[in-house]
Amino acid sequence: MNRRKAFTLVELLVVIAIIGILVALLLPAVQAAREAARRMSCNNNMKQIGLALHNYHDTYQAFPMGWIGLRNGTGRVLDAEGGPGWGWAAHALPFVEQVTTTDIIDDHLQITAPANAQARATYLPVFRCPSDIGSDETFELEDDTGTVITTVPVANYVGMFGTLELEDCEMTPVGQQCRGDGPFYHNSSTRFRDIIDGTSHTLLVGERSSKIEHSTWIGAVPGAEESFARILAIADHAPNAPGGHLDDPGSFHPGGTNFVFADGSVHIITETIDLNVYRALATIQGGEVANYP
Repeated sequence: MNRRKAFTLVELLVVIAIIGILVALLLPAVQAAREAARRMSCNNNMKQIGLALHNYHDTYQAFPMGWIGLRNGTGRVLDAEGGPGWGWAAHALPFVEQVTTTDIIDDHLQITAPANAQARATYLPVFRCPSDIGSDETFELEDDTGTVITTVPVANYVGMFGTLELEDCEMTPVGQQCRGDGPFYHNSSTRFRDIIDGTSHTLLVGERSSKIEHSTWIGAVPGAEESFARILAIADHAPNAPGGHLDDPGSFHPGGTNFVFADGSVHIITETIDLNVYRALATIQGGEVANYP
């Protein structure tokens, strides 16, 4: 009598269990490989930004201003909250092959001017880390009453203000400059020779995820809440510190956050870095000995 050959129920369940175990082992490896590729892409973006800032310095003999702040957005009287607000990344656009974006910007006008509407809607992948969650390309900025001022493009890379509080710039009297102890601040013009701590021991640009709030490449929009922290960062907490603030660097990369050093190199700073070392790296003239990495 002929009998059909087939799996028994027990054998079928065993095979399904083995396949399930293999998939469970494979998925983390696939996710890790994808994150490694995203991290490499993020690293490449930051290398381009570092090179762009070096080329900017070669052209203008200084790094771009952290942001432009003048009374009524024009003239020569300093006003940290006065505008037009264009930030360091906006000035570096020609050096990251974004000449067409530069052409649609009228930097003599406020960021919020109608003539700059197209620029405010321009999302640039070179300023976005692939590991950052969400698909938002723009976000709304509000004033301290919750009223929407404008919409600006999302970005993940912020200049280093240093270790001083960015929010103190909101109280800087008209006519005075809000200076940080890092390379980028109000109407800054930092040169290589100003970085006496050494370019290989000084942070230039950091990464910031959208875990807490969005950042932007366009600049500090006058009247917007936390406008300076949208483009700059400070080193008062370690990267990805629990309960972190908007002005902290951070990322979705496991274990640390990418930074561009003033020599153009890119390194990941771990979440467990000694806070004193981290703060020393964030200043340009602190005189500290900070060897990292």
